[in-house]
Amino acid sequence: MPELNHSTRLPPTRQQSEAAALDAAAHRAARELRDAAVRGVGSIAAMRDAIKAAARALPPFTAIARCAPLDAKSFRARAKEGLPFLMEGGARHWPLAALDVQALRQHYSHLAVRARVGDYVGTAFAPDREMADMSLLAYLDLVAAGTPGLPPYLGNLELRELNRLCHWPAYFDKMGPPRFWLGPAGTVTPLHCDYDDNVFAQVWGTKRITLAPPHHDEFLYPKEANAILFGSPFDPEAPDYERYPLARQAACVECIVQPGDMLYVPAGWYHQVRALTFSLSSNRWARAVPLALRAA
Repeated sequence: MPELNHSTRLPPTRQQSEAAALDAAAHRAARELRDAAVRGVGSIAAMRDAIKAAARALPPFTAIARCAPLDAKSFRARAKEGLPFLMEGGARHWPLAALDVQALRQHYSHLAVRARVGDYVGTAFAPDREMADMSLLAYLDLVAAGTPGLPPYLGNLELRELNRLCHWPAYFDKMGPPRFWLGPAGTVTPLHCDYDDNVFAQVWGTKRITLAPPHHDEFLYPKEANAILFGSPFDPEAPDYERYPLARQAACVECIVQPGDMLYVPAGWYHQVRALTFSLSSNRWARAVPLALRAA
């Protein structure tokens, strides 16, 4: 009888697989309960349904409105209408907007960051996508050296030392911490939706953002990453209608965000983001009932 190689990992038994599935389901249920409690809703699933129902009552989505920066009261009143809008120059006077890449090298090179590397578009919503830990200086050197394929991207990071350089208006009753997005032209966050209200500030550089309404998920082949995050394999910048024929019916509208602009993305709206130049952006998500679901 051949000897068993104990270094070889045996496949799980049926009982082990079933136990792992139960653990995963319990973990997911517990997370959804926490998410609902944080946002003050009965259930995340019911909130998602309500967001899509409210979006169906909106006028056809053909353009993203632009306006001057708004105070908190005016912002909330407009956000309750349920449509995205861009506030021109809303972050223009932030101290962070006066910096550049060289200033990051000089003053923040020591910051620990986690870069998205490899095919981070194709694996955007996978739990095992490729990441690389490094210093901010090492990241900037990596970008300067150039890499084949997608350029590495610092996305959705908390960089607390930069928080004091951002002057966020109190647009939401409960705001999550600032998140930062840094990278050269060509970095992409593929089409997805977050079921939280979002204010996105383009600090420097230029990006193209494509949006689609929540109820058009029926045309976008969504896949759940978690209860408040859904990704779509459809690329509105290079549409493949043979593979995704229903996407012809999705209302996808582009806008260009310039340095200092702030974009409101209501909860549940699909969006794809591409850097057209080296860019630094920041955003904050609400942790409350979406404004479009609140009574006027």
